[in-house]
Amino acid sequence: MSTRTLKPEALVLFDLDGTLIETAADMTDALRATLARWVEQPALTQAEVERTIGHGTRDLLAKTLVAAGVVWAEAVHGSVELVEAETLYAAHYLAHSGQASRLYPHVQETLAALRAAGVACVLLTNKEERYTWPLLQAHGLHAAFDRVVCGDTLPVKKPDPRAILECLDHFAVPPGRALMVGDSAVDVETARRAGIPVWAVP
Repeated sequence: MSTRTLKPEALVLFDLDGTLIETAADMTDALRATLARWVEQPALTQAEVERTIGHGTRDLLAKTLVAAGVVWAEAVHGSVELVEAETLYAAHYLAHSGQASRLYPHVQETLAALRAAGVACVLLTNKEERYTWPLLQAHGLHAAFDRVVCGDTLPVKKPDPRAILECLDHFAVPPGRALMVGDSAVDVETARRAGIPVWAVP
């Protein structure tokens, strides 16, 4: 990303998982540890987890429980299994946060260059705050943003555009001078619903 095309009052919003940090390995480890409560030697792969990331931890856990045959899809969101899974997942993920994940190349340099140029940088993730901040701390990104909006910061989360609209207002940036950077259809939909440009990374 080049800061030469961005003027000082510009705003860039970044997704977290799969955009700034490759976190699927951390999540896969935590999900396997969670599934072990019901399934002997869970055969969950990282590729399967990568296809499911994007809508927050509760959605990820629900889909994982259903795929593993622990609970029916129609009953998962009101199930005791999902409640127990949330507790098990949180304990494992927080105890090992950042150990298997890695920053993508040039993330720290890019964020530092943008902010040095006067560009406001926002983290916009559906990951909950209790999981986001330890991960940022583990990778030295806890002070890299002007604002952090997590999946439970507002009453709504991506693809609802409210967080982007509030950031546009907060930083007094018109939609045409903002940019969303993400890796999923959720990020693209969120940006389009907010009326701002979006860059999708692999």
